[in-house]
Amino acid sequence: MTAAIELREASRSFGTVVALDRVSLSIASGEFFALLGPSGSGKTTCLRLIAGFDHPDRGRILLDGEDVTDVPPFDRNVNTVFQDYALFPHMSVAENVAYGLRVRRVGAAERRRRAIEMLELVQLGEFADRRPNQLSGGQKQRVALARALINQPRVLLLDEPLGALDLKLREEMQTELKGLQQRLGITFVFVTHDQGEALSMADRVAVFSRGRIEQLDTPRGLYARPRTAFVASFVGSANVVAGALAERLTGRRAPFAIRPEMIEIRTLEAPPSPGTVGTEGVLEDVLYHGSSSRCHVRTDDGEVLAVARAESAGAEPLPPQGTRVRLAWRTGDSVTLEAE
Repeated sequence: MTAAIELREASRSFGTVVALDRVSLSIASGEFFALLGPSGSGKTTCLRLIAGFDHPDRGRILLDGEDVTDVPPFDRNVNTVFQDYALFPHMSVAENVAYGLRVRRVGAAERRRRAIEMLELVQLGEFADRRPNQLSGGQKQRVALARALINQPRVLLLDEPLGALDLKLREEMQTELKGLQQRLGITFVFVTHDQGEALSMADRVAVFSRGRIEQLDTPRGLYARPRTAFVASFVGSANVVAGALAERLTGRRAPFAIRPEMIEIRTLEAPPSPGTVGTEGVLEDVLYHGSSSRCHVRTDDGEVLAVARAESAGAEPLPPQGTRVRLAWRTGDSVTLEAE
């Protein structure tokens, strides 16, 4: 099957800064695909190349198997939704949504009909005649989505679209976006620096760092089997153990990652369980988060390991800070990392 989007050895530099370094990837039709990484990692540059807003220094961009590297943005069957909405304040909500049809010289009655149809899709039909300044942030974002979708693009590009929303609204919009994508079957390419957004919505995630893809996998694959220390630490949180402590625990100096929730805190008197490995140290601090507590234990090797413990009515109380404790985890729960 032909990929909806394909990058072949795409590179882009700005002066001496390499923003994208020989990136190749293939995105399937109807996939919700996330480009995840910190600021300056190359994810937005990648999106801009797909949209046609920028041109690669080398490499090719294909949409549905067609080479569009030199095709301008307005001739590509893609639309983009930005973080700042970019709505016209002097137009009504319906007029904003219908703008793309107006540019294509679609008749006024047909524009209005299709705009109302799209607003109903994003649950804003009753707001058609309001102005953008009468809407909340979440409503403006839905209008921007409706405007991008009205031309029925094969691909929708979303550049940090939820970044300006507060936490509760952002979580609500994550659910709405995922549901909308599944109903429409359109390929979504979602740029974000928020690993929670990527893990909760995407079918697959490409993790960017320094202009390259560190790892491309499903959300569960990234979390359970990170390949590098960067991915282990950026996707969720992880203890990356290397050097002397790694050698003492595994017999090798190769680094490994262990998620905080995989580690148990035990008293020194508790006998070790079969199939576990661990170390001793001092409980330095405990951060209570309601449903869980996050502990930091300084091991005898001088390393600080984080431990996440679920809190429940029957949970045993943690020992006082400053107490010597034993940390233990199953050997199969740690992941050996590639050298960087």
